[in-house]
Amino acid sequence: MPRLICYRASIVASEFLLPKGGTISTITISPQARQELVTAVAERYQRSTPAERGRILDEFVALTGYHRKHAIRVLNGNSAMPAVRRGRRSVYDEAVTEGLVVLWEASDRVCGKRLKALLPTLVPALERHGHLTLDPRVREQLMAVSAATIDRRLTSARAVTAGQRRRRRSAGDGVRGRVPVRTFGDWQDPAPGFVEADLVAHCGSSMAGSFVWTLVLTDIASGWTECVPLLVREAGVVVDAVDRLRGALPFPLQGIDTDNGSEFLNEVLIGFCKEHGIELTRSRPYRKNDQAWVEQKNGAVVRRLVGYGRLEGMPGAEALARLYSAARLFVNVFQPSFKLAEKTRVGARVHKRYHAPETPCARLLASDTVPAAMKDRLRALAGSLDPLGLLDEIRAVQHHLAGLAAGSMVHPMPQRDADLDGFLRSLALAWRAGEVRPTHQPRKRPPRHWRTRQDPVRDDVAPCCRVAGGGTASDGEGALRPSAAGAPGDVPPGPAPHSAAPRQGLAPSRRSPSRVCRSDRSVPRRCCVTQPSRRFERLGFRLSAIDPDPGGWDRVAAGRPACQCAARASFATLRPCG
Repeated sequence: MPRLICYRASIVASEFLLPKGGTISTITISPQARQELVTAVAERYQRSTPAERGRILDEFVALTGYHRKHAIRVLNGNSAMPAVRRGRRSVYDEAVTEGLVVLWEASDRVCGKRLKALLPTLVPALERHGHLTLDPRVREQLMAVSAATIDRRLTSARAVTAGQRRRRRSAGDGVRGRVPVRTFGDWQDPAPGFVEADLVAHCGSSMAGSFVWTLVLTDIASGWTECVPLLVREAGVVVDAVDRLRGALPFPLQGIDTDNGSEFLNEVLIGFCKEHGIELTRSRPYRKNDQAWVEQKNGAVVRRLVGYGRLEGMPGAEALARLYSAARLFVNVFQPSFKLAEKTRVGARVHKRYHAPETPCARLLASDTVPAAMKDRLRALAGSLDPLGLLDEIRAVQHHLAGLAAGSMVHPMPQRDADLDGFLRSLALAWRAGEVRPTHQPRKRPPRHWRTRQDPVRDDVAPCCRVAGGGTASDGEGALRPSAAGAPGDVPPGPAPHSAAPRQGLAPSRRSPSRVCRSDRSVPRRCCVTQPSRRFERLGFRLSAIDPDPGGWDRVAAGRPACQCAARASFATLRPCG
């Protein structure tokens, strides 16, 4: 029997039943308002003519969202309205909450489960010492309260003491819940095809702005590593790069293990893995050891080849793409690596045993899970590669990357010479140059000046020399040069102040201007601001003021630092003792 269609296709409510400025699609009313509307409209609906009932029914359905047949039953009184759900009656009042807060503080803020176990002991102890007086009803409720209720009642107090609001769940929390966690101990020697993925930032010393990233995939079983540059860290770009790398891998991609970054844990990558039958897992937050394989390749492959410079824009991405096209073959075919066989803990020490070093290509050839056709392709690839040509290409691109990281805006891509004789001859003497990778050359440091502060008497050298002995500003010898008239500043000839005779033609020291000495044998070799005057007293000299007014210079310079050659000769000169 055909179904009778008695529903109206289009329903438009009248304007007088809609709120001002409202539309049908935006009206939402509460259950209480819906019950009041039924009470107000039902009596008028039952007394109206069929034509009026149709209009009332149209307006009622548009407002309440009821099915048309259900609305007819409700307005006719044949269907009972669903009772408005009321909240659960609270068993514990504010007095119980205040008592819980006091007991929580008295217990040094333990959790609800521990506080529940402590209440039978804590409450009598506080009452026994007169610290707590409870109403019998409140005391009975405190003894009967559950641990979950304690935690709910203490939520606001804990939020205030923690100094922050309760953390809300973000949109990424739901995505993380859909991706299972895999730790470093959960691999259990998988077959080739299960990889770890990570991003390496080529940002230099600052994460500000836009820069190039490198996506690294490392196979757990063989160590085969693939790298691809990314202009931006975005979910769609990451998925496109993974899709391209699937075709470059010598084995089918079966699983991807990532960190908890938003570039991996998103709906785009989850849908891609589900579509292609790839198992997606993630590591624990802030546990880099869960991705130990790819983290090791980040340093041994990416940082070793590219360094730590900043690369930006298309020039940097194009250079990295060319570098990785040569490096992937050189690393996977000609670079043996260790693989952990077992790890044993004996007391406080951990003993590790490794398999013999093998290249990732050799491990794939020895694997039983790799098809024979793929092994034949790997053997043909390994037989056709020239390791010296790959290394020459890597060095040329590294030189280009070093120029980009240094800020060279116009730096054309290098054109490698097909003749490798020059590069081969340079390998025999390359060790003499130290670091040969252009991306890891040490920076040239500016020359270091030992003086860290300005000379306090530099501006007084010239007037002091004129007063003391007629010397020049650059020559402090005049202040201590003996005069023919036997002036008070005479320095009699005698042995040198050091155990060895002073050298002839001793130049001023570059380390500090305070050690300015001359080759005159009658002048002490070291007359600097750091030498106290008692040193001259041991040699038979003393320091005295030369001011014509002895009363103004009662402070004799003995015991104070000696003059810096001629810098302070205007205040003190050397006099023979006795």
